[in-house]
Amino acid sequence: MTGVEERVEAFVRERELIPAGGAVTCLVSGGADSTCLWHVLGALGYRVSAVHVNHGLRGAESEEDARHCAELMGAEVVRVRDSESRAPSEAALRDLRYRVTEGRGLRATGHTASDQVETVLYRLVSSGTTRGIKARREDGVVRPLLPLWREETEAYCREHGLPFRRDSSNPTTKRGLIRDEILPLLRRLHPGAEANLLALADARPRLPRALERSLVELLSSREGTKSADLGSGIRAVREYDAVRLEGTVSFGPWKLESVREGLVVRSRRPGDRLAGRRKKVQDLLVDAKVPRLERDRWPIVVAGADVVAVPGIAEAPGWEGAVRAWKEDA
Repeated sequence: MTGVEERVEAFVRERELIPAGGAVTCLVSGGADSTCLWHVLGALGYRVSAVHVNHGLRGAESEEDARHCAELMGAEVVRVRDSESRAPSEAALRDLRYRVTEGRGLRATGHTASDQVETVLYRLVSSGTTRGIKARREDGVVRPLLPLWREETEAYCREHGLPFRRDSSNPTTKRGLIRDEILPLLRRLHPGAEANLLALADARPRLPRALERSLVELLSSREGTKSADLGSGIRAVREYDAVRLEGTVSFGPWKLESVREGLVVRSRRPGDRLAGRRKKVQDLLVDAKVPRLERDRWPIVVAGADVVAVPGIAEAPGWEGAVRAWKEDA
């Protein structure tokens, strides 16, 4: 196993992106990043297939990209209609690729640390945020190459004799401007510019100052019982040396409210069973036809060690109506 493969495997396992030996569809463009993605995941023992979306925006060059992906990686080529591919932005083209490749199970893209830096920098100047690329999107698209830099994917391809394509339109995009002009200037300003921008993607944001003040006052109070309104329907209650949150809480796309105190929301664990029933939570999710990729993100409500509710599916005897749950996108 090469150093690149070891780092990718460690990242996949750490973030639980792909089940061991699982199937994954690589969205490939023919460039070094997606070619490296396809080869590395195959070398690591995953059951890899590939799909290439041909937007047809660059004429003969687009056709050559499609041919290259089909011949080298056995990629299925998906051609989009002219009206669909004439999208107004890079983001719209990306969303189109995700939309037309739905239904192919777990999908992976070749986003790297270099893409992460470009994304953080763009969002910093365009919206004042440092939100980076997610290792796993809500729709299940995963990014196993985020620990690698673009130079490393190109070196990997050359080392393994893998030809790759270069997109002639890249320099005209916003990413091309950042990559070719802005980042070189930032490196002149400080050699650690890219590493520092990358660190921002994983930096935990500070609490809003008003919320921070409310919590400090609550925790520093000498009163036996004290509460503080934290906004958005959430209330913090301190009773001596214990603090609990009450109100509506978020868990992924879910919102949950409870009429009982002391409940905890978490993801499922091996061996979980609904209190008072013999059936495992895993079986409840399967019977309810919850897609495999969503099961680990389904909220499980517990009281102590007992599972008392699987929202939208089942409640333990005596806990009927104790938890109200709904999806934000419902």
